[in-house]
Amino acid sequence: MTVPDDGPRLPAGVTLRPWAEGDDLRLLELWGDPTDAQHHQDRAMLRPSSTRPDEPWARCLVAEDEGIPVAAAVVYASSVHPQRLWFYAETTREQRGRGIATALTGALRAEAAAALSAGTVVTTELKARFAAVDSGVPETTPSEATASEATASEAGAAVPEPAEHPAAAFLADQGFAPLQRSRRIAVGPGVITAPELDGTGLAVEELATGSVELTQAVAAFYEATHGWDPAEMTVGRAQQLLLGPSTGASGAVVLRPRPKDQGGNIDAFAISYTPERSEDPTDVLLGWNPELAPADAQAAAASLLALLTAQYPVQLEVDDAMEVLTPVLDRLVASGHARVLLDTRIWATDAS
Repeated sequence: MTVPDDGPRLPAGVTLRPWAEGDDLRLLELWGDPTDAQHHQDRAMLRPSSTRPDEPWARCLVAEDEGIPVAAAVVYASSVHPQRLWFYAETTREQRGRGIATALTGALRAEAAAALSAGTVVTTELKARFAAVDSGVPETTPSEATASEATASEAGAAVPEPAEHPAAAFLADQGFAPLQRSRRIAVGPGVITAPELDGTGLAVEELATGSVELTQAVAAFYEATHGWDPAEMTVGRAQQLLLGPSTGASGAVVLRPRPKDQGGNIDAFAISYTPERSEDPTDVLLGWNPELAPADAQAAAASLLALLTAQYPVQLEVDDAMEVLTPVLDRLVASGHARVLLDTRIWATDAS
């Protein structure tokens, strides 16, 4: 882990203390509204430090200037992604540049190092995220594409890191480097011609979200597409975190090369997290069988996406590491058939 040469030094009048009840409201008065959806989600990371051994390890500190909370930072462990600790820090605009966030980061790194020595956590590496300033979303809506056209292009050109973002500059100073890009992309209705199923042998089937077969497929897909942030996604965790009632999962559909009673396994699946149809894009997790050849997996994913969007819009979350789906969505975005709702960059202290 890369650590700045100089140790953290607190500015005069600034002290650190643990997060306390009511700090979120006090800090919100100074911070103001979040600038984007990712910013809103990241503020939710701030939480009281964990005190029980059965809780995920977490440490959260608040910086006060003459007794007034002006900044906060948190690190916490994830049982699903144990290689890195999540990190988030924010300082009120008027106090930036004084080294407060750097001092918070140093204090939390010391906490993580102590937890590693005690065997409470397995790493001190950190990861953080922020939304890109400009996602470059096309505003045109050209003519309809076909599912085969959607699979034809290679992945789009690499998107430069938004170095002008204040979070990027701070993270770079703290030894972080770019690790991954994650985007939320909306695909409109009817923009991809759905494949003909008659005579192809392909079978589309609805499955209950509690299906063991579906849960196994989701767990295998999740682990296979997170080599950049290794996951320990067991079947039980997949059911709890991605398919259980608390997730909002409301239904699932799968694509098979042939009916199940003829030995057809799941080639691709889609899970909906929107209980009722509306004009807003349905939140969908789209995945595929990682044992398929890349071309076959891409064809299956594109076909299922075309079927899903025949009448209604959907929104998908895709990492650049999802090399099967990324080229499909890149082409749709470039041609105006899809639009980027959120473009998030993930940085880490052990990224090369």
